[in-house]
Amino acid sequence: MKKVNLGTAILIGAILNANDAIAQERAEKYPTRPIRLIVPFPPGGSNDILARLVAARLTEQLGQQIVIDNRGGAGSIIGTQLAANAAPDGYTVLLGGTASLSINPSLHKNLPYDPIKDFSPISLVGTALAVLAVHPSLSARTVKDLIEFAKAKPGQLRLASPGIGTPTHLAGELFKSMAGVDMMPIHYRGGGPGNIALLSGEVNACFCGIASVMQFLKEGKLRAIAVTSAKRTAIMPEMPTIAESGLPGYEVVAWFSIVAPAGVPKANVMRLNGEIRKLLVLAEVKNSFSGLGVEPEGSTPEELTAYNRAEIAKWARVIKFAGIKPE
Repeated sequence: MKKVNLGTAILIGAILNANDAIAQERAEKYPTRPIRLIVPFPPGGSNDILARLVAARLTEQLGQQIVIDNRGGAGSIIGTQLAANAAPDGYTVLLGGTASLSINPSLHKNLPYDPIKDFSPISLVGTALAVLAVHPSLSARTVKDLIEFAKAKPGQLRLASPGIGTPTHLAGELFKSMAGVDMMPIHYRGGGPGNIALLSGEVNACFCGIASVMQFLKEGKLRAIAVTSAKRTAIMPEMPTIAESGLPGYEVVAWFSIVAPAGVPKANVMRLNGEIRKLLVLAEVKNSFSGLGVEPEGSTPEELTAYNRAEIAKWARVIKFAGIKPE
């Protein structure tokens, strides 16, 4: 082995220190131009609104414009693939979440991105629970009542779904697998038509986005039985969870995160992580999120990766149980 003389060692150390200093300087200056935030859904939906809330606050904090780029289509695949293929410089990020990063891997044989390998995790942003709601004509008032009804009349309880493989459809499939009951999912083209079907009594129950049915619950047009989160929510603190009502371990939330293409400099990732977590504790942000049925929740990049790995495995099991074949 060749010996390194003192002069060479000093030179190497100086070069490394200089590189560290340059990296630190770049991190302190980042961002120096606008950042594109890809939203893999059309404008106007809850994902888009959430992204715009985050973008507006980040623009103020970073001093650079966060530009929303809506790239909906193919069940969020188009926008997510675009983000995965972007330059890993920190100037393109993605609003990722349950469908794009956790469910799609089990729904598609040839998904054009890897939800773990192709992205640099930045931070979790928030979670949105669903509420198990029923039409008032149904006698069930608790989870146990609903399970008893479903067992007494297999296949007769009709469950509204916004589409095959959507988070709330799979929430129902997880419920069926854990409760050992047979309920009939009726698929609609989106949550709105499903809610209308529930209001009319065309279906009996629904795992609904909480914000989409809150007004109907207040008016008594629908009845809430339980929420899908592991713990009770501040949005409906009086409402029990499914887990505490007879199905221990049941938990379903839609989650939202900010990720970037794989290979983004760590310093840039941590700058964004810090700013995102800073905005999530602001009262005005909490209030705005609450209107969407979302509870702010940040994370470290490492925590986000671990969370997504667990979600991918969970939904793979549920999709297999539901008999959904990858396309």
